[in-house]
Amino acid sequence: MTGSPLQNRTVVVTGAARGLGAALARACASRGARLALLGHEKPHLDAVAQDLPTPALALEVDVTDPDALEDAAAQVRGRLGPPSVVVANAGVAEGGPFATSDPAAWARVVDVNLTGSAHTARAFLPDLLRTAGYHLQIASLASLGAAPLMSAYCASKAGVEAFGHSLRAEVAHHGVAVGIAYLNWIDTDMIRDADRYAVLRELRAHLPPPARRTFPADVVAARLVRTVERRRTAVYVPGWLRLAQVGRATLPPVVMRSSRRELPRLEAEGAMGPTGPLGAGGRADHGSGARRP
Repeated sequence: MTGSPLQNRTVVVTGAARGLGAALARACASRGARLALLGHEKPHLDAVAQDLPTPALALEVDVTDPDALEDAAAQVRGRLGPPSVVVANAGVAEGGPFATSDPAAWARVVDVNLTGSAHTARAFLPDLLRTAGYHLQIASLASLGAAPLMSAYCASKAGVEAFGHSLRAEVAHHGVAVGIAYLNWIDTDMIRDADRYAVLRELRAHLPPPARRTFPADVVAARLVRTVERRRTAVYVPGWLRLAQVGRATLPPVVMRSSRRELPRLEAEGAMGPTGPLGAGGRADHGSGARRP
């Protein structure tokens, strides 16, 4: 595709081995961008890179390791050129009651999703300042309205929204734009795995029909790449999430009423246990040894 502002620009995507990250890498490459793919699962990163029509670099990096990210940024800069776009997409999730959650597992979700996003921005910010670039932070409906049994994930996604707003205010006068992507259910390993657990599946089933619809990763990536091209401050997929943003103060009471109605039954049925890491990406993060002291 010619005429895109991404033509011959370097784009960094974290969590690019599968799911939305891989789909977004393909969408950016179709616009002529060079891709730096960061994450766990090096064989999957290599496979995504090999299928792209433009130059790509696959780097196995844990986003919670700032030194590794600094090294990755130097490699990207040297081999592909300074990035004009950075997408902080890497994320993990676990479900289950907070009271019985493993503190280390809970903290890991926050560390990857929130602290890892901040480490990513810190490592590549010098390049974005040089290129007057664009940082896209992947957030969630969970940034707007927290759900029961997903406390770490919801806390981390609320945090990345706040981080994105703060970073935008700090760097706007340097010509760097920061966008936040509010996404609902996407057909990825993480969501398919969550549906295997009765408590998460049933809580989702009691949402209004528009709120429980799942969207293909390629469809979401197509929306996101247009957001990147236009350097927008926010994107909502699906579009009705913008209404949730406007009415976010009304969401906690709605969630509370639903939880009071559904959770006692699920608790009595013994369906409230911890899920462990959700999806292949979450299991890859768990298996990386990152949690071990």
